Amino acid sequence: MRNLFCHSNPVPRIGTTIAAALLSLAALTACGEAGALEPLDRWRDGEREIRTTAPAVTAGRTLLAAGDYGNFRLTGEALTQPGAQAALLFHTDGESGYEVVFRNGAIDGTRKSGSLASVRNLYRSLADDGEWFGFEVTVRGRNIVVRIDTTEVVCYTEPEHPYRTQAHARQLLGHGAIALRGVQGEVAFRNLAIERLGAQARNEADTLPPVDERTDGVIRFQQRDFPVIDYHVHLKGGLTKERAHAMSMNYGINYGVAPNAGEGGVGRMLADDGEVYAYFDEVERMPFLCGVQGEGRKWTATFSQEALGVFDYLFTDAMTIIDHKGRNSRIYRPEEVHYDGVTKEQYMDHLVDQTVKILTNEPADIYANPTYLPDDMQADYDRYWTDARVDRVLDVLERYGIALEINARYRIPSFGIIRRAKQRGIKFTFGTNNVDADFGRLEYSLEAVEKCGLTADDIWFPAMSVRRGRPVVLYNKFE
Repeated sequence: MRNLFCHSNPVPRIGTTIAAALLSLAALTACGEAGALEPLDRWRDGEREIRTTAPAVTAGRTLLAAGDYGNFRLTGEALTQPGAQAALLFHTDGESGYEVVFRNGAIDGTRKSGSLASVRNLYRSLADDGEWFGFEVTVRGRNIVVRIDTTEVVCYTEPEHPYRTQAHARQLLGHGAIALRGVQGEVAFRNLAIERLGAQARNEADTLPPVDERTDGVIRFQQRDFPVIDYHVHLKGGLTKERAHAMSMNYGINYGVAPNAGEGGVGRMLADDGEVYAYFDEVERMPFLCGVQGEGRKWTATFSQEALGVFDYLFTDAMTIIDHKGRNSRIYRPEEVHYDGVTKEQYMDHLVDQTVKILTNEPADIYANPTYLPDDMQADYDRYWTDARVDRVLDVLERYGIALEINARYRIPSFGIIRRAKQRGIKFTFGTNNVDADFGRLEYSLEAVEKCGLTADDIWFPAMSVRRGRPVVLYNKFE
């Protein structure tokens, strides 16, 4: 296992004129010896030479460092202002190589600090605007590691046959220059230093096999900067925070890790506001989106909006309902599904009624496990989910700005329902609802994007949340 651990703005490349400047910069520095940490302080700004370890870049400005680097470790600090973005390029000749993104702020679909652009895009930042934060970029052989402060956020091993689109055809490891490029606003750097590593340097902690990008769907979405986020990951069944961290980096999928808040679920359950705050303190600095799932139907009476509001997002489902005789029923457990003289069509009408009540009265951002049916009804999914019933649920999602999860585990909702939701302008998230540590790579969710014509503009992000402005209505009576 490795070390523990959108719709983004397009990022233009450095102009090809930089290649010519590399020849003159080569004369400024000799090949350094491996293992010597040296200030990164010799830059070219167009025709002007600059000596500083604290450069700043603004939109359209590029600084090219002296020297040619293969394996290296680069350290420094960065400071972003709201809306500002810059890129650190390495192994570049003006067209080739990789870019590390520097951008902070809300989870709004833009790529965040530490992203290995278009290969490992990240959507939650561990740093804040207006505060200096440390970073490190290390290349050892085919392995690239990016750290923000002390947290590893990228550990990518370029495979033997990397997948690259035409626009990114030269996004490959080799050797070359290091550069800083401003994209918008101003980003400042300081204490920049670089250590040359020997040709045989390897990341001994990088033990997971590289993904075969010839057949991998995720890298195809990353290359077009389509956000790949699984908002519905639970730490259970052997999936620890550390293992989830390693898997997320290896697969290139941003994970949203969420406990259950309430009662009746499986895995870690939060019982009150105190446990909510304690859990958040545990995961706040982890490289995940931080969510919480309202479990059962009593959770809105158990937790305060203020406590749940510390999380990036909140979701719930209709897999637990109050059935037609007033009983708490977890419909994913056959022994708790009782028809008691009503037909399955009547039971379905009641399930839709309950779904509408849940989404109307519980302030969730995301409708998870959507359109789930009891086991003995699933074979007739399309018959039970009539247009009229689907419209009742979509009406509520549209009215309250609730996102519709495309669930990879259950392969729901159907493509037909997804297309109808898109026509209404409803936003989408991806989710798995795993039971263990072997839960795939969002295959159904990514297939739905292609089959239903979804774009990055159809994807929901926490910056779109309106739940804090919705009142909580206690609509069920419990014994």
